[in-house]
Parts: sequence; C-alpha cells; structure tokens
Amino acid sequence: MKITANRADSFLAKPDKVKAVLLFGPDGGLVRERMNALTKTIAGSLDDPFRVAEYSASVLRDDPGRLGDEAASLSFGGGQRVVRWRDADSDARLETTVANAFEAFFENPVGDALSIVTAGDIGARAKLVQVFEASDMAASIACYADDARTLEGVIRETLKSHGVSATPDALAWLADRLGGDREVSRREIEKLAMYKGGTGTITEDDARVCVGDSAALDMDDLIYAVGDGDHGTVLRVYGRLMGEGASPITILNAAARHFLRLHETRGRMNDGKSLDAAMMSLRPPVFFMVKARFQNHVSQWSEGLIARAIDILNEAELQSKSTDFPAEAITERALMQIAQAGSGARRAR
Repeated sequence: MKITANRADSFLAKPDKVKAVLLFGPDGGLVRERMNALTKTIAGSLDDPFRVAEYSASVLRDDPGRLGDEAASLSFGGGQRVVRWRDADSDARLETTVANAFEAFFENPVGDALSIVTAGDIGARAKLVQVFEASDMAASIACYADDARTLEGVIRETLKSHGVSATPDALAWLADRLGGDREVSRREIEKLAMYKGGTGTITEDDARVCVGDSAALDMDDLIYAVGDGDHGTVLRVYGRLMGEGASPITILNAAARHFLRLHETRGRMNDGKSLDAAMMSLRPPVFFMVKARFQNHVSQWSEGLIARAIDILNEAELQSKSTDFPAEAITERALMQIAQAGSGARRAR
C-alpha cells in the first residue's frame, strides 16, 4: 500500500499490521528520521541488540533467503523485532534484486519481524516501489524535501522542544534556507536554539548569524541570477549547490517564493503604493544586500511574465515528484527557461 505524506506521521506512530515498510526518496535525512521513528515504535529503542538488526541490502544479492530467516528469528526476551535493510539502490541491479526478494517473501511470509527497507530517489515507478505498493502486507512512504508549510512545522516543533520560539520574519527566513535534508535542517535549528541559550525568541538577525550563511548567499545568488537572466551564473551556482547536496525541490520552492513576492509587490503598486512602500510591506523584508536587484526585478518583470515563471516552477516541482526524470535536470531546465525570459525582459526595458 502507498502511504501519502499527510498520513506518514500517524502511520509511523501506529503502523498497520504490515510485514515490511519501504522508505525512499531524495531527502535522505527524512528517510533516516522516519526509519528511526518506526524502529522506536516497534522495538522501543534503536540500540536493543536483541530486537533491532541492521544490514546492507546487498546481503540479499547473494542470499535472498536471509530475508525470511531474519523475519522468522525470535527476539531473546520477547517482543517484535525490527530488521533494517539499508541502501537498496546502492547499484543499478540491487534495487531489482531486493524487489524480487520481497515479492517472493510476500507470497509466502514467515515470522512477525518488521522489515524496514531504505532507498534513495528511485522514482515512483521503480519495481521496488511497485512491489511494496501492490502488497497488502507492505507499505511505501516517499520522503521528499519539506515544502514551506511542513518545514515551518518542523522549525516550530524543534525550537519548542528546546524552549524557544521564532519571530514570523525569522521563521520565513529559515524556511527559505532550510529543507533540503530533514536531518540537516534539524541540526541547524538545534544549533540556533543552543545559540539562544534555550530561552527567548529568535529573530531574523539571530538566524542569519547562526544558520548556513554561505549556503544562503549561494541560494540568493542563484535566484537573483535567474531573475537577471544571467545564464552563466545560474549554471555555475546551481552546479555548486547540487555538488553540496542541495535539494532541487528546495531550490524550486525558493525561486517560487521570490516570484510570488515580486507578484505581491506589483499588486501593491497597482493599488497606488510606491515601489519602496510596496517592498516595505513584504514579510520578511527584502535583505538589504539584494534590495537593488529586487527593485530591478519588479521593474523588469511584467505581471504576465511573473505568472508564467510561477507556473513553470510549479510544473517542475510536480514533474520532479511524479515522474522518473531526474529532479536535478527538471529543475535546471526550469531555471534556465525562466532566465531566458529574464534576459528578454531586461532587453525590453
């Protein structure tokens, strides 16, 4: 069966009577977080050697029968066991091998251990995903990078657990800069809470001091290069961000927020506000280092072109999450398409 994103947390806290769960997707940190949450639900902890076992999925290449052996093994002292099979997509053939092993297992299941299988961004049409979704005794959960709504929830929850909160501006700034990897996001937020000393309210200035300034500047460089129509900088910075492990979905979301802010500014100007007054109404406010470039984008981009850019970004995010095409390539194509429109808008002025 397929577990949708809005059901994932409730399923992990109270899983159906399944024999195996597949966790896969581009957000490796979220895969690990969900694997650990499910392990704790079943076994009570992560470090009980009698109830938790972990192997590389490559073990099943040479010994597919090991799957049934582990599932049937009993825990010393009682209680349901968890068997974790890591990196089922570590090479091109392994994913199919693991899929075949579980397909055979679901036809003749044994034991009561829960198997948890992890994989990267293998795509919704991969055989491993199809095998788990086709079986009533299995579940698959896709782990995509947090969008703005879910990321804000993660930020609030993590800060609250450390006794601090954040202003709306700080929350919006953090949501723009985090989200590519749930594990990395939590570490950055925890670092910020420690900086604040476990009390008080985090401001945007606090966030800028503590959280990945160089990555944030890279993201700003990329988004503004897209709006400037600077193809060379787009390719250079995008390549660097991909090399550093940034999430294409996070980049698409950041670009979409930029163009939504341009649209909001143009709308307020249509209501009679000056450019400066319209920008002052934005929350969070435009960072002073890019204020002049933001003003140029407002002047250069027509409302029709802004709407088209938002459509391109939304379509790219949908394709990244619903097709087998690489999200990196889809995102690069979308950014370059918008940059082409940006260069045309600049020449038209």
